[in-house]
Amino acid sequence: MTYAIRSSAAISLALALALLSNAQAASWPQHPLRLVVPFPAGGPVDITTRAISPRLSQALGQSVVIDNRGGASSIIGSDLVAKSNPDGYTLLVCSTTNTINASVMPKLPFDIQKDFIPINMIALITSILVVHPSVQAHNVRELISLAQSKPGQFTYGSAGNASPSHLAGELFKVLSGINIIHIPYKGGAPAAIDQLSGQIQLSFLSAPATVPHIKTGALRALGVTNARRSILLPEIPTIAESGLPGYESESWHGLLAPAHTPPSVIERLNHEINLVLEIPEIRRLLINAGTEPVGTGPKAFSEKIAKEIDRWRKVAKLAHLKID
Repeated sequence: MTYAIRSSAAISLALALALLSNAQAASWPQHPLRLVVPFPAGGPVDITTRAISPRLSQALGQSVVIDNRGGASSIIGSDLVAKSNPDGYTLLVCSTTNTINASVMPKLPFDIQKDFIPINMIALITSILVVHPSVQAHNVRELISLAQSKPGQFTYGSAGNASPSHLAGELFKVLSGINIIHIPYKGGAPAAIDQLSGQIQLSFLSAPATVPHIKTGALRALGVTNARRSILLPEIPTIAESGLPGYESESWHGLLAPAHTPPSVIERLNHEINLVLEIPEIRRLLINAGTEPVGTGPKAFSEKIAKEIDRWRKVAKLAHLKID
């Protein structure tokens, strides 16, 4: 009898808490939201956030404040959100960096899959395998053949250790079996500058850093790193179709909430973001910034995150890459 009474009380308490949560979510939002960008202002993630935040603010009827908390490869800002109140008012604008960190850093202060709820994958970033014109290769097959004949003689630049452009290069090495040397830079722009002068031979950098130089002939594009051709550069084949089947390295931006945020809040945010991404003006802003509007449901985004972590963990293991 005592057990039955306790069970009934526990069920009643759970129902009461659920009703309270639903009531709070129904009146949400009642004050401004904070979007934490775990990178400095002016970078790609920040640009995407500032493109969509005014329209998201209009849709929600509340101000949307952007809080740049850069540092430690996005860990500082991400940890802040992971430990925030799960009420839908503090959210994380995440990126591929978050899944790479989960794959190569064993001592993170949070778990990207357990401490967050995916809301929406907002955009894809087109990255391109480019070579200096002195490299006698006009497609991926020719590049692989050339690198195989000159092991250790070609270098590739990245935006830094464990950056998406670094892992894109390591994946290329793993799948092709070639030996090329990684040169890390403090950002994509310095890597592009050195490649323009011929100090490095190839790189896997974002469209904004490379397209102007592709158009002038200062760099030669061999393929986009994404799984399918980009709407920004439909004439450039994917690396997979240009000579390396199975290759896929996508950079993206998305939105996460702290774990235990009410489902109705997640659904509302996802719905409003998808509507914002359909606005022609917003699509133009993102495309002009080198990003491709996407918009997904929470389930699809959760599956994307799991797939990314699994891929980069395997690549990091094969490449003996580990960052403490």
